[in-house]
Amino acid sequence: MERATMKRKPSGSEIQRLLDAIKASDVVESRTKLISELGELELDVTDENEGASILECLTTLWEDFTCLDVSQCMLNKSILKVATTYLQSDMLKSLNQLLALGTKATIWCRKHMNMTLMSTDDSQEEEHYGLFFQVLLDMLSHSAAVLSVLSRHPVTTEKELMSLIETSILETLKLTKDSILEVKRIQTFGPEVLKASQLVLDTLISLCKSYCNILNPEDKESNQVNHIISITKLTIESLVNLGVVAANSGGNLVTVLNLSWKGVVTLLQVYKGTTLALNMNISDIILSLISLVKGSLTFAGQSWCLVTEPVDATEAKRIFIPVKFYLINAARIISHYPSQGFLVFKELTLCIITILTFRILLGKEDFLKSASEALSEFLEPTSIHLLNSLLNSAQLQHEHKRQILDWLFSDINTPMDAVFSLTCGSKSKPLVLGQVALFVNLLKSAPDMEDDMKLEIAKKLEWVLNVVIHEDVYSSILSDENMFRSIIHAMKTFMLVVSSTSIWEEFESFLLENLFHPHHLCWEVVMELWCFMVRHSETDTRNDIIDKLCMLLKTTTTTPSPSESILDHGTVLRKLSKSICRIVRSGSESMADRVYNFVIDSDVHKSSSVMFTALLMEGFPLNNLSGNVRSLAKQRVITEYFQFVDGFEDESKGRRVGIFGAPVFALSAALQSRQVSISDTEMKTINLLISIIQKYKNSNHDCHYQNLLSESLSIMSTMKHLYTSDEMETLILHLETLFTSDESSSARLSKCKPNLAAFVSGLGHIEFEVTNTNPKFLASWGLFHMLLKERHWALSHLGITAFGYFSARTNCSELWRFVPPDAALSFDLESGVDANLERFMSEFTVSFEKEGGVYVAPNHGKKELHVLVKEGLMLRKMVEGKMMGIDKMEIDDDGVFKRRKIREGVVEGVAKLQDGVRVIANGVLLLQENQFDFSDVDAEFLTHFSRVEDAVGRMAASIL
Repeated sequence: MERATMKRKPSGSEIQRLLDAIKASDVVESRTKLISELGELELDVTDENEGASILECLTTLWEDFTCLDVSQCMLNKSILKVATTYLQSDMLKSLNQLLALGTKATIWCRKHMNMTLMSTDDSQEEEHYGLFFQVLLDMLSHSAAVLSVLSRHPVTTEKELMSLIETSILETLKLTKDSILEVKRIQTFGPEVLKASQLVLDTLISLCKSYCNILNPEDKESNQVNHIISITKLTIESLVNLGVVAANSGGNLVTVLNLSWKGVVTLLQVYKGTTLALNMNISDIILSLISLVKGSLTFAGQSWCLVTEPVDATEAKRIFIPVKFYLINAARIISHYPSQGFLVFKELTLCIITILTFRILLGKEDFLKSASEALSEFLEPTSIHLLNSLLNSAQLQHEHKRQILDWLFSDINTPMDAVFSLTCGSKSKPLVLGQVALFVNLLKSAPDMEDDMKLEIAKKLEWVLNVVIHEDVYSSILSDENMFRSIIHAMKTFMLVVSSTSIWEEFESFLLENLFHPHHLCWEVVMELWCFMVRHSETDTRNDIIDKLCMLLKTTTTTPSPSESILDHGTVLRKLSKSICRIVRSGSESMADRVYNFVIDSDVHKSSSVMFTALLMEGFPLNNLSGNVRSLAKQRVITEYFQFVDGFEDESKGRRVGIFGAPVFALSAALQSRQVSISDTEMKTINLLISIIQKYKNSNHDCHYQNLLSESLSIMSTMKHLYTSDEMETLILHLETLFTSDESSSARLSKCKPNLAAFVSGLGHIEFEVTNTNPKFLASWGLFHMLLKERHWALSHLGITAFGYFSARTNCSELWRFVPPDAALSFDLESGVDANLERFMSEFTVSFEKEGGVYVAPNHGKKELHVLVKEGLMLRKMVEGKMMGIDKMEIDDDGVFKRRKIREGVVEGVAKLQDGVRVIANGVLLLQENQFDFSDVDAEFLTHFSRVEDAVGRMAASIL
């Protein structure tokens, strides 16, 4: 059996006879038979002349075919079989003819594959179809064999052969691409064709790698070098093309996807340092990968916008895996060709920012939170690694890196189909969210960065504060505490990294320059860093910082008008006191003692009183003091208060030292923070209030007495036992007369009304005799009428809250008497005209149920978040000191100036601001009720917005 399969060695004349017969035959079947006979002979592959004759004859036969049938397929198959014989030896004596034949055969296969697949009529013979794809498989295998042989031999130096090789590879790549593209349509043979095509690509990649190994680095311009670079460039471009095709195939060509892009990265890596980068546009390859990222995420975003059920985490990860693959390959290419990456750094960084923004927007939708978490796990780290490939490259100059950072944190308009087409979560400028997330990641990556990059990042710290006041960021921080905490954590990490370097000077300047930042969230960021620094500094450093802050505080007490300075939240005295208190609250007992001892040991008693009062008004933590010091400090607050009360009637004694009424302000602040308690069995506080009211009237409404009145009401509201005293009726009558006598009086006392609301809420502890002749009863509901009619958002809120507290405790059964028909909360928000009792009852029910402990906070949905965005925009404009624009003066025909016209939008905007601020305050209160750790933010927030609303009110008065 073995002898029957052995090939017979022919004579030269026999081979020539067969070739002559093949050329003379006009019948396809006869040619096929003769070529088959030739293939059964033991051909001498080392005989260059014989091989050239045979291959030339076979090439000519292939040229003659212009149509396709079964017989021709059989002939082609026989030709390829004979031609492949000459690849079984490494002696490539007839390479020119072999390449020429292969090129023509490849072109023929491409042509007839298209014809075969286009023929869909029933007359198509199944045998013909199968035979053709057998020929195609043979051709692909033959091409892979040719490439394999080439890789085992030195690169040719013959120009003609170089051209043949390049042409052959080009046509082979075209056939391979077409075969892969048509795999779905090639029915039974599809898997085999795909496998054979991948073998061709894999062999070609190996050929390019082997060629690179013989390149001489010093030889840049020879024909041989150009030949190698030309082949490699052609291969990489084809692989990129296939990689894009495979990526868009819907997952059917995963193996091709992996092979093509890995091949691209491998070849670019091994050819690093050669002239390849000069001969091809590598930056375009990077952009192709970025485009694939965009396409995949856009498709995902468009699909997820329509979901009605939560997206499965596994499904999200399945979508993100190929995206991660694209990003990883882009990062690998950039690591080898950073200069090419820099050419497209805007597109790269824009993609990264958009990915991070996409993650944030997904997290805002309940159905998409799993997708957001999956993106954070799969894509965010890889995206940051992609950026670091540029920023950490030793091949890029410092100026280039600085340019990248400047672009990253510039004002970028929303691109990439409104953040990957997730229109259900798009905002005015959502990319600013991604920029913040990117900056946070850069801060975290600081330990792995060079000092020059750390310095540039330190210079961008101010950018964080500038962008925090952006309405989108502001609203996101209020609705997502994690975002705020991530910013703080990243900046603390960066602080530690640069603390022992020369960059610390830049960071320290940032802390000092923003100690008094006007925006409360920015101030929160800066103070968190101050607290962290002081808390973890060495003892000497910490003490030095505290001493310097205290000395600065003492200096501020020398202002020309300390009384105004201490009562105005915006003064340096109060701002510095607030910052010191914040630092002390986060520190140890020894730190609190150090500040307190500095204050009471000051050489000027006036300075001591001013500093102590200012600190208490900003929440100085008396409870943080050590045991004995704490007791003395609390006793001092109470003692000085009663000393002031006892000497109040003596005008000269009351004003002789420090700020008039300072002990009242101090006690009021300490009581509000629940750091002290007080018992007033002699009713001194009630008598003080009555005296203040009388002095206020007699002094032509002196603002000093107005301030005292407000703080004394606050103190009174904490002493529930005083409400049952006989003197209480006199006080209530005085207050009702003072606040309701006329509108001008009520307006002048507007700053007292918040504490008045706290006072009247305590009226629920009084046993009322409900008659139309009871003065105390009538005066009480008169005060409630006045408060509930207030249209100021804060006073409306405080009024209804006070009424709820009162209603939950009073014995009065006729509560309707306390509600005026024109209560502010009875009016609709749109027109502000239509009053409806049901509206008031709705608001009152919420407040009343809250007092009973059954209040349930509503969820923060899109509507609430949208309101926060709008109010964030208002805050930003105020912080930036921008004025609302008005039209220029117009001149009529007579040359007379017309009155300036205010834009219609301004009127509407001011009205919305008035309504919107109330929504924010309610939101903060909800945070407090849910026990979020935002106590400091809330206090500042409410205080700040109280002033904001005053400004908006004045603005409205001048416009409406």
